Amino acid sequence: MKIISNPFELKEQLKGQKGSVGFVPTMGALHEGHLELIKNARKENDFVVVSIFVNPTQFLEGEDLDKYPRRDEADKIICELAGVDILFFPSAQDIYADDEVKIEAPNVRGYILEGFTRPGHFSGVLTVVLKLLNIVSPTKAYFGKKDAQQLHLITLMVKQLFMSVEIVAVDTVRDKDGLAQSSRNIYLTPAQREEALKIPIALYSGAKLIRQGVVSVDEIKSEMLRLLSPLEVGYVAIVSRDFEPIKQIEIGNTIILIEALSGETRLLDNIWL
Repeated sequence: MKIISNPFELKEQLKGQKGSVGFVPTMGALHEGHLELIKNARKENDFVVVSIFVNPTQFLEGEDLDKYPRRDEADKIICELAGVDILFFPSAQDIYADDEVKIEAPNVRGYILEGFTRPGHFSGVLTVVLKLLNIVSPTKAYFGKKDAQQLHLITLMVKQLFMSVEIVAVDTVRDKDGLAQSSRNIYLTPAQREEALKIPIALYSGAKLIRQGVVSVDEIKSEMLRLLSPLEVGYVAIVSRDFEPIKQIEIGNTIILIEALSGETRLLDNIWL
């Protein structure tokens, strides 16, 4: 495995690459969810690139940029064992200039749900993803369904900017207790983790109600909020897969999403129906 930090060196390295290139962008502190992305990329492509970059532009003032988990040496070993060909490990100075061209998230879908509680977050996400895709020029790029709104907006950006990359959505990986894997889970105390299990319980309950024939969005959300108490809930939302509001459930085109705090740790989860 080769480790590269300079974007231009990486572009030059990939210029003559034959066959398909699979790309997995991450912020490090790799876990089984990231490994599932890498496994899919390895299975479907001739060459695999993983990036590790804690992107400062997607963190708002007062958020956890400085204490975001970093396990650089362990991550390098994980990538090598997973069969990664190139690990792209840039610094902020490698990615950003002093006077930056701005990429803005959509005015509606970029500022609802997580975008409402974190205004400007998705502009930072789309900016760095656009840069990374332009550097790597992959055949396919892999993103987890856990960050469903992010996945949707990246897919939308690729479509609207006529980019030549296929965005591949990969199912959420969960621990045995049902909690969705996240780098931020390490912040949770045992008691907070136990409390956080209310999130998958509420999601499964919402899905069960739908299977039982309940189609009222308000009724399902009300029951989920009851199950989430006393967590501090950012939102419970039921939307179409295009992130449009819906009043009646449509199987095959629905996502149920939760954002909640356990202690001071912000957790996201969802279920696709």
